[in-house]
Amino acid sequence: MSQAAKAPQPAPFTLSPLTPLIGAEITGIDLVKPLDTAALSALRQALLDWKVIFFRDQDITTDQHLAFARLFGELEVHPFAPHKQGYPEVLAITHDRDRPGRENKWHSDVTWRECPSLGSVLRAIEVPEVGGDTLFADMYAAYDGLTEEVKEKIDGAVAIHDFAHFRAAMRARGKSEAEIEEMNRKYPMVEHPVVRTHPETGRKGIYVNVAFTQHIVGLEKAESDALLKHLYAQAAIPEYQCRFRWQKNSIAFWDNRSSQHYAASDYWPATRRMERVTIIGDRPR
Repeated sequence: MSQAAKAPQPAPFTLSPLTPLIGAEITGIDLVKPLDTAALSALRQALLDWKVIFFRDQDITTDQHLAFARLFGELEVHPFAPHKQGYPEVLAITHDRDRPGRENKWHSDVTWRECPSLGSVLRAIEVPEVGGDTLFADMYAAYDGLTEEVKEKIDGAVAIHDFAHFRAAMRARGKSEAEIEEMNRKYPMVEHPVVRTHPETGRKGIYVNVAFTQHIVGLEKAESDALLKHLYAQAAIPEYQCRFRWQKNSIAFWDNRSSQHYAASDYWPATRRMERVTIIGDRPR
């Protein structure tokens, strides 16, 4: 058998799907150690295939967290969220008695950017004894499940995305209108396709979300609102989902181009402390 005809080498880890469509747990790999080319390629393929991959018992440092994420691309600095001291690329996400969880809306990260996220790598530092799971939805399946009539309406359509709730939070913290206008200038509203074609897999997926999408261009408000409500609702269909129960030193790495996620805020007043690193993506097409 020629070299070109040889079968692909098996992945250097074990992959266990959480559901038939989305989510797989990776075992047999230690993220403290450098990844060779074969392992990196297999992880990238697992991410593309399963949209979110999970790791357990990864007692890594912040620098190792950053190094792992950088294997997949350049990292962003979030202009609105709190950062870990000394690490501008690391979002420090802490909820407790005084700061209840608020990420309990289906969304894809930072779609208000011109070039939104490729993916996010979230690490659990401290978790509740029970509660605080994260749910993930397969937006390929969400698109595939639409009626042909709805697909005809949205294929080729574009929608406006905006950081509206961050703007409201700035006002609530007493930021001046001049400061807010400066952020408006840096991050103007952007248009993205309602149906995104994944740049690596070529598959179509719904690319609007309740957190950042404002309206569909060219539609009256009532029609846009009704259509968006229908599209948002697809993420809530259980058959398109997986659910991950966190433990200390668990890691989730999700593809923001093909999935949405929802952090269940059911653990108050317990503490949930996480750190997220986000990989810059490309302009949606």
